[in-house]
Parts: sequence; structure tokens; C-alpha cells
Amino acid sequence: MEKKARGLRPFLAAGLTVVLWASAFPGIREGLHAYSPTHLALLCYAAASLTLGVYALVKRIRLPGFRDLLGMALLGLVGIAYYGVALNTGEISVPSAVASFLINTGPVFVALEARAWLGERLHRSAWLGILISFCGVAVIAWSGWSAFTFNSHALLIVSAAFAFSLYVVGQKPLLKRYTAVEFATYAVWASACVLLFFLPGLPEEVRAAPLSDTLAVIYLGVFPAAIGYVTWAYAIAHIPASRAASFLYLQPLLVLGIAWIRLGEWPTVLALAGGALVLAGVVVVNIRGHRLSEASPLRVLAGHFRAPHRPQQAHPSDEDNHDVQQL
Repeated sequence: MEKKARGLRPFLAAGLTVVLWASAFPGIREGLHAYSPTHLALLCYAAASLTLGVYALVKRIRLPGFRDLLGMALLGLVGIAYYGVALNTGEISVPSAVASFLINTGPVFVALEARAWLGERLHRSAWLGILISFCGVAVIAWSGWSAFTFNSHALLIVSAAFAFSLYVVGQKPLLKRYTAVEFATYAVWASACVLLFFLPGLPEEVRAAPLSDTLAVIYLGVFPAAIGYVTWAYAIAHIPASRAASFLYLQPLLVLGIAWIRLGEWPTVLALAGGALVLAGVVVVNIRGHRLSEASPLRVLAGHFRAPHRPQQAHPSDEDNHDVQQL
């Protein structure tokens, strides 16, 4: 019985991660009631930094090498700081569920980057999937939420997905030297330092904001942004990456339900149709890409949180995984 329970833990961790990440989209919409997109990002990643900082102190994680500091800082700037500000700004007018569909274009950008930088050949079906996804983005961008009008905020969210794809691909060399939790900790800290540029005005917003909105933002930092990284690392370390990544396809459906219950929010039929096209295209790209090579889009994306292998040593993430079991 105990062995069976241990076997279920990675799947429970993957499921918990998807629920936490899905809850972030309505949480952003709620936080935007009282905070600007930049202040929301700063407060969120400050909370995430403190959470990961407590973990770092308790576990005494290694300091990064000097040569890696710049790379971590740049990746934190692009894949976390810009990602957060762009997503927050986009959700000013884009419903939570539609935003989650748009963010799911990330694997499409990873596929294109793998083609450009890793020399991976894409099958015709993968190109078809990319075309389907971008058609879905176009439908969402032009659908509007009350009339057939262009919404530039939708494209801003797509740019956030592109930034995150750069973060995914760019961190691969660093994950050969650091565990997933170590890298995430330093990247989040770097992003929080960059976001301090927006500190002026934040104390006034905190004082003026309702407590519920402030707690919603802190929740984003502690749970989706910090704990979500750790639970995903645990899942990827114990089950095949493709199986773990398949949980992510449930995210838009969860966002629909959470946003409807918490915010009474429901997108237009046309926006949902565009979201379905985006998700269908991503599925086509990933299924075909998974058969191509170790650098395939799905493996690159899922490997975002894979702990590095170090022969003839204790696995560096063993202690991390033990800690996740205590969460």
C-alpha cells in the first residue's frame, strides 16, 4: 500500500501544479482590481522570492558560479519579469481562460526555436499545428469580447508566451549544472530585483488596496509562482516528461471553471473557438515533435523543470523531492 502511495505522488504533484497554475489566471484578474500590472508583478515575485528564500536558507542551496549569474539574470528578466508584466497587462481586457489558451502557444514558439537554434527538422504535421495555433490566436485577437474588434492585449499575452519559451530553451545549459529548484530560485530573485524599478507608488497601492486583493497577489507569489515550481520539479523527476506535460492540456478547462466560480467570467463563443484552435495546434506540434528527437518541443518544454543528471553521485534533487513530499 505504501509503495502504491509513493507511485501516485508524482501524478498528484503534477495535478496540484496544474491546479495552482490554473488558479493564477483568475488571481491576476482579481489583483488587477487594485494594482497596476507592474506593481502586481513586483508584489507577486517579491512574495515568491521570500518563499524560495526561506527554502534556500533551510536547505542551504549552493551559490551560483559567477559565470552563470548573467545568464540567470537575463533569463529572469525575459522569462519571469517581462512575462509577468506582459501577462498582467494583457489580462486587463482579456478573460482569464482566453489568456490561458494564448499562453499555451509557448510550445509552438519552442518548436520554432528548436528549428532555428537546435537544427531540428519539423514534420509537415508540426508546421500544420503551428498554422492552426496562429489561426486560433488571430481569431482571439479579432474576436473582441463584445464586438468584432482587434484586441492588442491578446498579442501582448502571446509575447509573454514567446518570452517564456526563450526562458525554457535558454535555461537548458544551466540545468546541467544546477537543480531545477536552484535555478528557479535564482531566476525569481533576479526578476524581483529587476522589478524593483517599479517600486515607486507600490506602498501607496498596498495601503489603498482591499485586503482581499492584496492576499490574492501574495497567493500568486507563494503558491503558483513558488510552490508550483517545486511540485512540477518533483513530478518531472519521477514520471516521463510527456506524461507530466499532458496534464497541462487540462489547464484552460480548469481556468474556465475557476474564473466562472470566482469572477463570474465567461468568454465569448468566438474567443473559446479560437482557444480551441490554439490548443489543437499545440497538441499536433507536441505529439509529432515528441517523435523527432531529444530536442523536440515537448521534451524541451517539459525539461524546463528536469533535474540534471550527475553520474556516480547522489541525485541533486533528492533532498528537494523529499521536501516536496512534506508540502
